[in-house]
Amino acid sequence: MKRNYINLILTVATLLGLASCKNFLDVKPEDQMLEGTVYSNKQSVNLALNGLYLKIAGPNLYGENLTLSTMEVLAQRFNLNSTNGAWYSISQYSWAEGPTSSRTNSIWSDSYSSIMNINMFLQNLDARPGLLDAKTDSIYRGEVIAMRAMLHFDVLRLFGPRYSTVDSTQISIPYYDKVENVARPLLPANEVMKNIVADLNQAEKLLEKDPIITKGVMSTTTSTDFMVNRNYRLNYFAVKALQARVNLYRGDKAVALAAAKVVIDNASKFPWTTLANSNEKSNPDRIFSTEMILGAYSTNLYSANNVMFVEALEDNAILVPTDKNLKSVFEITETGAGVGGNDYRYRLNWAEPSGTSTRSIRTFNKYADVVKKTMDFRNTIPLLKLSEMYYIAAECEPDQIQALAYLNKVRINRNIDALTSVPNLQNELLKEYKREFFGEGQLFFYYKRTNTASIASGVDGAPAFTMDASKYVAPLPPNETQFH
Repeated sequence: MKRNYINLILTVATLLGLASCKNFLDVKPEDQMLEGTVYSNKQSVNLALNGLYLKIAGPNLYGENLTLSTMEVLAQRFNLNSTNGAWYSISQYSWAEGPTSSRTNSIWSDSYSSIMNINMFLQNLDARPGLLDAKTDSIYRGEVIAMRAMLHFDVLRLFGPRYSTVDSTQISIPYYDKVENVARPLLPANEVMKNIVADLNQAEKLLEKDPIITKGVMSTTTSTDFMVNRNYRLNYFAVKALQARVNLYRGDKAVALAAAKVVIDNASKFPWTTLANSNEKSNPDRIFSTEMILGAYSTNLYSANNVMFVEALEDNAILVPTDKNLKSVFEITETGAGVGGNDYRYRLNWAEPSGTSTRSIRTFNKYADVVKKTMDFRNTIPLLKLSEMYYIAAECEPDQIQALAYLNKVRINRNIDALTSVPNLQNELLKEYKREFFGEGQLFFYYKRTNTASIASGVDGAPAFTMDASKYVAPLPPNETQFH
């Protein structure tokens, strides 16, 4: 799914329609166009499958809202003190205001339209037995079923209740595992989670012959073979990583640890990035692509970067933390001392002000383009990385010595000192989530999963936000609740 294939894929994705209607439940006949034509041979199936990947990599989902912007604003990453700024209402958890509801409604509608198209894809494979060889058929089914689980999970994390022994039984979202023209009921959150786990378990079995297991990622910029560049697809290890993330969220630490350790035991397939192999000077690998278990290929990435993060933007438009908050995250003193300044995540991802800038603060450049346009990590947003598996293992491991070893593995590979002891492991993990997942959308979900009572404002001197269900739970779009 690399550069020389993108234009063709976009054309077919447009033909497929990909269910752009506002309400997933409002399925028009034209959304089901070309079923008999599109699924006529393996090449057409490949194009349809890539259309699904391109859809979820769009700006309403993993191409921006769930990674770069909305989820990061909710996590209080940025200095948003201008009430007329486009992001202000989101930073205040004002769900009903236009800028906020527009984005959350887009996440909902694009998630469920993608889910519908996944189910249509599976239905079309069922209707055409023998169209693919058995191994390919199994792998493709595994990929899209895992994609379906991932989308439902992120919709649940945003629109569902705080998942705890109390809130897990509250009504949340519908789960769609087949094509239907009628509304599915809103399910208790724990029932949705059971469906997510079941889908991931099924995907794991279907992906048992995924070539990534024996051959690794097989990164290339020239081949259109769907069995290479496996870290851009819902591969076997991506499923294990999702199992770890999902089961930690539902509180099943033993299962989460076991899943994370499968990936950790295969860590050689996702080698740690260093400054030496990141081409730091001219073409830095700021996303640590070698460690990426799953990434989204976003053709919109650099235009999104240019309207959110570059230093030339107006104060009411730029997404940037205060100098105080950035230094706090990386544990750097006001004078610039401290080990955090050597952290690869700080050195690579935070640009010093240029000579012509009026700002004295560093700006976020993790997703800035590089000079060499053939670098295979261009246009990429990481969705699952090796580091998260070590964090999950550290949180779930009952042996505290081993737990600390998991945490230190990441710290050492980010060029900061190992810890000799940890009075509060969870606090150290929070620090790591703040440093590691900037621009990847995971911090707000960490706060929600751990039911964090308050979140410090991104504005210096502003009071912290007291967090409760009214701030942690995005309301369902109004045009959805009328069906239930």
